[in-house]
Amino acid sequence: MGQSSQQALNWRLSLRRTLLKGSLSVALPQTPDSNPVDYIDEEDFISLDIPLEMAGERLDKVLAGSLPDYSRNRLKAWVEAGAVMVDGKVTKARYLLHGGESIRVFPQEMPEQFDFSPEDIPLDVVYEDQSLIVINKQPGLVVHPAAGNWSGTLLNGLLFRYPELKSLPRAGIVHRLDKDTSGLMVVARTAQAQTSLVRQLQERTVGRRYLAWVWGDAPNQGKVLATVGRDQRDRLRMAAGSAQGKPAATLFRRLAKGSFSEAPLALLECRLETGRTHQIRVHLESLGFPLLGDPVYRKKTPGAAKSLPFERQALHAYALSLQHPLSHEWITWFRLPPPDLMDLLLQVGMSDVVLPKEEALLASVNNDHQS
Repeated sequence: MGQSSQQALNWRLSLRRTLLKGSLSVALPQTPDSNPVDYIDEEDFISLDIPLEMAGERLDKVLAGSLPDYSRNRLKAWVEAGAVMVDGKVTKARYLLHGGESIRVFPQEMPEQFDFSPEDIPLDVVYEDQSLIVINKQPGLVVHPAAGNWSGTLLNGLLFRYPELKSLPRAGIVHRLDKDTSGLMVVARTAQAQTSLVRQLQERTVGRRYLAWVWGDAPNQGKVLATVGRDQRDRLRMAAGSAQGKPAATLFRRLAKGSFSEAPLALLECRLETGRTHQIRVHLESLGFPLLGDPVYRKKTPGAAKSLPFERQALHAYALSLQHPLSHEWITWFRLPPPDLMDLLLQVGMSDVVLPKEEALLASVNNDHQS
C-alpha cells in the first residue's frame, strides 16, 4: 500500500471518527440467541471509506494498516466470522478492493478483553439479595464495555459495587437496554442465578413492560407479529418483516392521547413476548408510530418533532417480573419514568394521572401467572 494512499485513508478514518463522535463503539458480547439484546446499532462499528487510489489492495492489508490497535490475526478472524462488511456484503480477507468502497468493521470481543476495570458510577439499585440485583438504569448509560467504549458503563459500575461479579460471564448481565432507554434490568450475582435467568429469558417467562411515547393516532390496543432482523439496505438498522429476521411479538395498549404543535401522539404500554434488537422501536415504526426522539427509526415522524426539545427515544422499562432463582417466588418491580420523561408528559398535554399504578400492575401480573 502506497504511503500517500494510507495517509489518505487514515485522514478519512480520523474525519469519520470525528463526525460520528466516537462511533468506534461497540462489540456486543456473545449471548444466547433468544436473549434480549437491546442496543444502539450506530455505535456498533468502525467505518472506513476507501480512497479510489487503493484499488487493487487486499482487504486484510488495508484493515491491518488502518486499524493498528488490532492484530492481523484478530482482523482476519473478524473477516472470516463475517464481522467485516464491504458495501454491506461479507467477503474474504484476500478480497481485492476496487476503491470507493465503504467498509464497516464490527469488533468482536476476545478473552483478554474481559478484565474490565471497576469504576465508581452512581447506580440506582432497586433491589438486591444474595442472588439478584435489580437496577433502574438511567438514560445515557451504556450497559457493556466494548471497542471504543471501555469505561463509564453499567458493567464497570457493577464491578465497583459488587467485586464478586468479576467471576461471572459479563459480570452477571443477562439482558440489556439501549443506551438511551431507561428502566429496570436484572443482574445475576451467582452462576446458579445467571443460569436460571438465562433459562427464563429463553423460555420467555420474564415479564417486561415499557412506556413508549409515539407520534400518531395510535389505536386503543394491538399486537404486532412481525420478524425483526437486519435491514438489508441499511445495516445500522433493524427492519420489521425481514425474511432473515427472527419471529417477534409486541403487545401494546394506549394509556393516553396527547399532541405537540397540533401533531397527535400517544402514550403506549408495551409488553414483549420476545426480546429482539430494537423490537419495540422497530415494530411501532412499522405501524406508523415512531417513538418521540428516536434518532434511528423516524419514518412518519412529523415536522413538529424538530421543535420538541427531547433528544432520546421516549422509552422506559417500567416493570420487570421474574421467578426468583432460589425461592422460585414470582417477584415484580415497578419504577416510574425519570424526570425527563415526566417533563415530557406536560409538554405533550398529558398528566401523570395516566401513568400505570403499582397496585394495578401487581394485580395484572398475578392474573397472568394464574391463567
